[in-house]
Parts: sequence; C-alpha cells; structure tokens
Amino acid sequence: MNTGRGKEEGFTLIELVMVIVILGILAAFALPRFADLGGDARAATLQGAIGSVKSAAGIAHSACLARSSCDESSAGQTVSLEGTSVDMNGGYPAAAAGGIDVAAQIQDDFVLGTASGTTIQISADDGSGSALTDCNFTYDESDGTVDPTSVTTSGC
Repeated sequence: MNTGRGKEEGFTLIELVMVIVILGILAAFALPRFADLGGDARAATLQGAIGSVKSAAGIAHSACLARSSCDESSAGQTVSLEGTSVDMNGGYPAAAAGGIDVAAQIQDDFVLGTASGTTIQISADDGSGSALTDCNFTYDESDGTVDPTSVTTSGC
C-alpha cells in the first residue's frame, strides 16, 4: 500500500516570482516607447491642419473665382464660406487673422505668427495660447500653398 503523498500540481513560489520579474523587465523596456505619445499626436494634428489649410485655400479661391465681384488682383476682398466671412488677398485667403485661419477653421487650436510679406507661420498651441516652437508650418497667400520645406515637427 502506497501511503506517500500524491503528485502535486501548480507553480512554486519561485516560479511565480520569476514570471513577475520578467514581466517587470519587459514593461521597463516597453514603457518609453509609449510614454510620449503626446508629441506624435501634436505632429499628426499639425499634418491635419496643413491639409485643412490647403483645402480651404483651394475652396476659398474657387469661391472667389465664381463671384464676378471678387477681383483676384486686389487686396481687401472677402468671400463667404459656410456663412463666415474670409478675408482674401490676391484671390486666396489672407495670411492674417480672419483669413486662412477662419477659412481652415483652425483659429481655436493653432497660433498665427506675425505675417511677413505674403507668408505667415502657423504653430501648434501649447495649451495656454502660446505657440510651440518647432511645431509649425508656413502658409503663402500669394498662391495658397504650404511650402513642404517649412513644416517643422521636431518640437511637437
């Protein structure tokens, strides 16, 4: 008659501790990859704003061309987009407040810099109403474009 203990099943305390240690090490290496997703999100938002600006410039320019009273060669024109007045210069939304920011509907989330000739720098908002440095792009009202070389996302 065999009176010994039967075969025990389950994990020992050492095995459980080792699994927890291994999971901790894996988490320590994986955490930095996911820790700063805010910068990536701001960079993606900036890319979305660039698309909005390009589309809005094209739509506003088309609206100007469709109106006989809109003179492409002069400043101070306005067009109405969805009931909102957009300031125009040379047939494209102006590189100033009330122009491209209103046309692209980005005035609440982005900060307009000081206009320089026909261009203006548009920066991501840092959350307090100030511009993030090195998280911006430049809009040119002379042809309604965004220069791809002007896009900076390193500071997002």
